[in-house]
Amino acid sequence: MSTSTLASPAQIQKTRSPLLANLAGIILSALIAAVAITAAANIDWLQAHGFSALTLAIMIGMLVGNLGYRRIAPACGPGVNFSKQNLLRLGIILYGFRLTFQDIGHVGLSGVLIDALVLCSTFGMALLLGTRLFKLDRNTAMLIGAGSSICGAAAVMATEPVLRAQPAQVTVAVATVVVFGSLAIFLYPLLYQLNLHWHFLAASPLAYGIYTGSTVHEVAQVVAAARAISPDAANTAVITKMVRVMMLAPFLMLLSAYVAKKSAGTKKTGGTAKQGAGRLAIPWFAFGFVAVVALNSLAVLPHTLVAHINDVDNVLLAMAMAALGISTHFSSIRTAGIKPLLFAACLFGWLIVAGAVINNAVLRLFA
Repeated sequence: MSTSTLASPAQIQKTRSPLLANLAGIILSALIAAVAITAAANIDWLQAHGFSALTLAIMIGMLVGNLGYRRIAPACGPGVNFSKQNLLRLGIILYGFRLTFQDIGHVGLSGVLIDALVLCSTFGMALLLGTRLFKLDRNTAMLIGAGSSICGAAAVMATEPVLRAQPAQVTVAVATVVVFGSLAIFLYPLLYQLNLHWHFLAASPLAYGIYTGSTVHEVAQVVAAARAISPDAANTAVITKMVRVMMLAPFLMLLSAYVAKKSAGTKKTGGTAKQGAGRLAIPWFAFGFVAVVALNSLAVLPHTLVAHINDVDNVLLAMAMAALGISTHFSSIRTAGIKPLLFAACLFGWLIVAGAVINNAVLRLFA
């Protein structure tokens, strides 16, 4: 047989179906997600300290990605990228089955206003401090700002496609959410006890629940912090948090418009911009997220089906986080330095102090 008729490895790769080309990386991401979900569900210490399956998935993924992954990277790379991008978008869309528009009614207009003010002020502070004071790149500042102001790791992951951020930037942002969100679990019950003497906020589980839900990073961390007070505080905190999560879709749309405008301005002033920048990168999955929330609000699907969908969504998001961890190298995080951590600490302080001021002012206004 003539050697000219033999197919090269690259040609063989092209002839393989997309599913087969992605299969190895998808399986690897799924295995890591399975370990993370099982550990988060069965290890009491992890539950008590607010470590969700998403957090564990990225941590395990980082270990895998930095311990021998290079040997299997050619085979797993396409599937890992598929999990990090496509499965993420699907996971964000299905996340809408956790929310309903009726949730807004449970916290009232005051709760919605508090969430909106906390979100806007925190993200605005992130833009101001991150790029000017800490001299971080814009993407890192925005990712940390999104994670702090909305819903932690899920917001970071949802913001990544809009910014076209690098894996190391995303991982640094997720790491800050883990650190300070975990710290909030221990700090917020202490703040509640101190407030019983200071009376800065209304000394009630309801007020504490709204405060916790509007200022703590992750849903799991909100639950852990509020349960330390009472079930009523936890219920109010979760509802407030879910209303805050619901603001993710309009946030992504506004952010996309902002990024496009800034990129267009960079071109006009002779700067460099990424390929495709300056055009509005519409996050279509955000529209899907809102549509799913609307469908879930109608309560037309059986509760058991919604529960199964949420289980699938947990797997998809965990796979996306695992893939992100695999794609990130410790050297990239070390390169980022101490600045992102200090920056996130400032935002954490802002959430605690300014969040309390916002809660106090709005609740007094609607009293």
